[in-house]
Amino acid sequence: QVQLVESGGGLVQPGGSLRLSCAGSGFNFEDYGMGWFRQAPGKGLEWVSTISNGGGTWSYADSVKGRFTISRDNAKNALYLRMISLNPEDTAVYFCVKYRTWWPHAGSRDYDYRGQGTQVTVSS
Repeated sequence: QVQLVESGGGLVQPGGSLRLSCAGSGFNFEDYGMGWFRQAPGKGLEWVSTISNGGGTWSYADSVKGRFTISRDNAKNALYLRMISLNPEDTAVYFCVKYRTWWPHAGSRDYDYRGQGTQVTVSS
């Protein structure tokens, strides 16, 4: 049974930073591309970032480029999202996804599993 469990969200002041984690289980983690999406209150699901199965290739949405860094540790079946220079527009529930392939194109929504999400709130 595939499971994706996010953690690391919370309340942070504008300009602050957070690191989100996602623990994957029930599948061969190293064989699949992984990614992050987010959903702000009253808005649709927004793609944030994608990383290839080996971690050597990645892509970002323009809204987070230069501020967010995606990474993974296949030995630990873990996916990460380091976020800096956070602003109120980054407030959302952040979801970890498992893609169907090893390297989906930027912005791809071709994932087959999604976690329950972790809340990130940026506010003073």
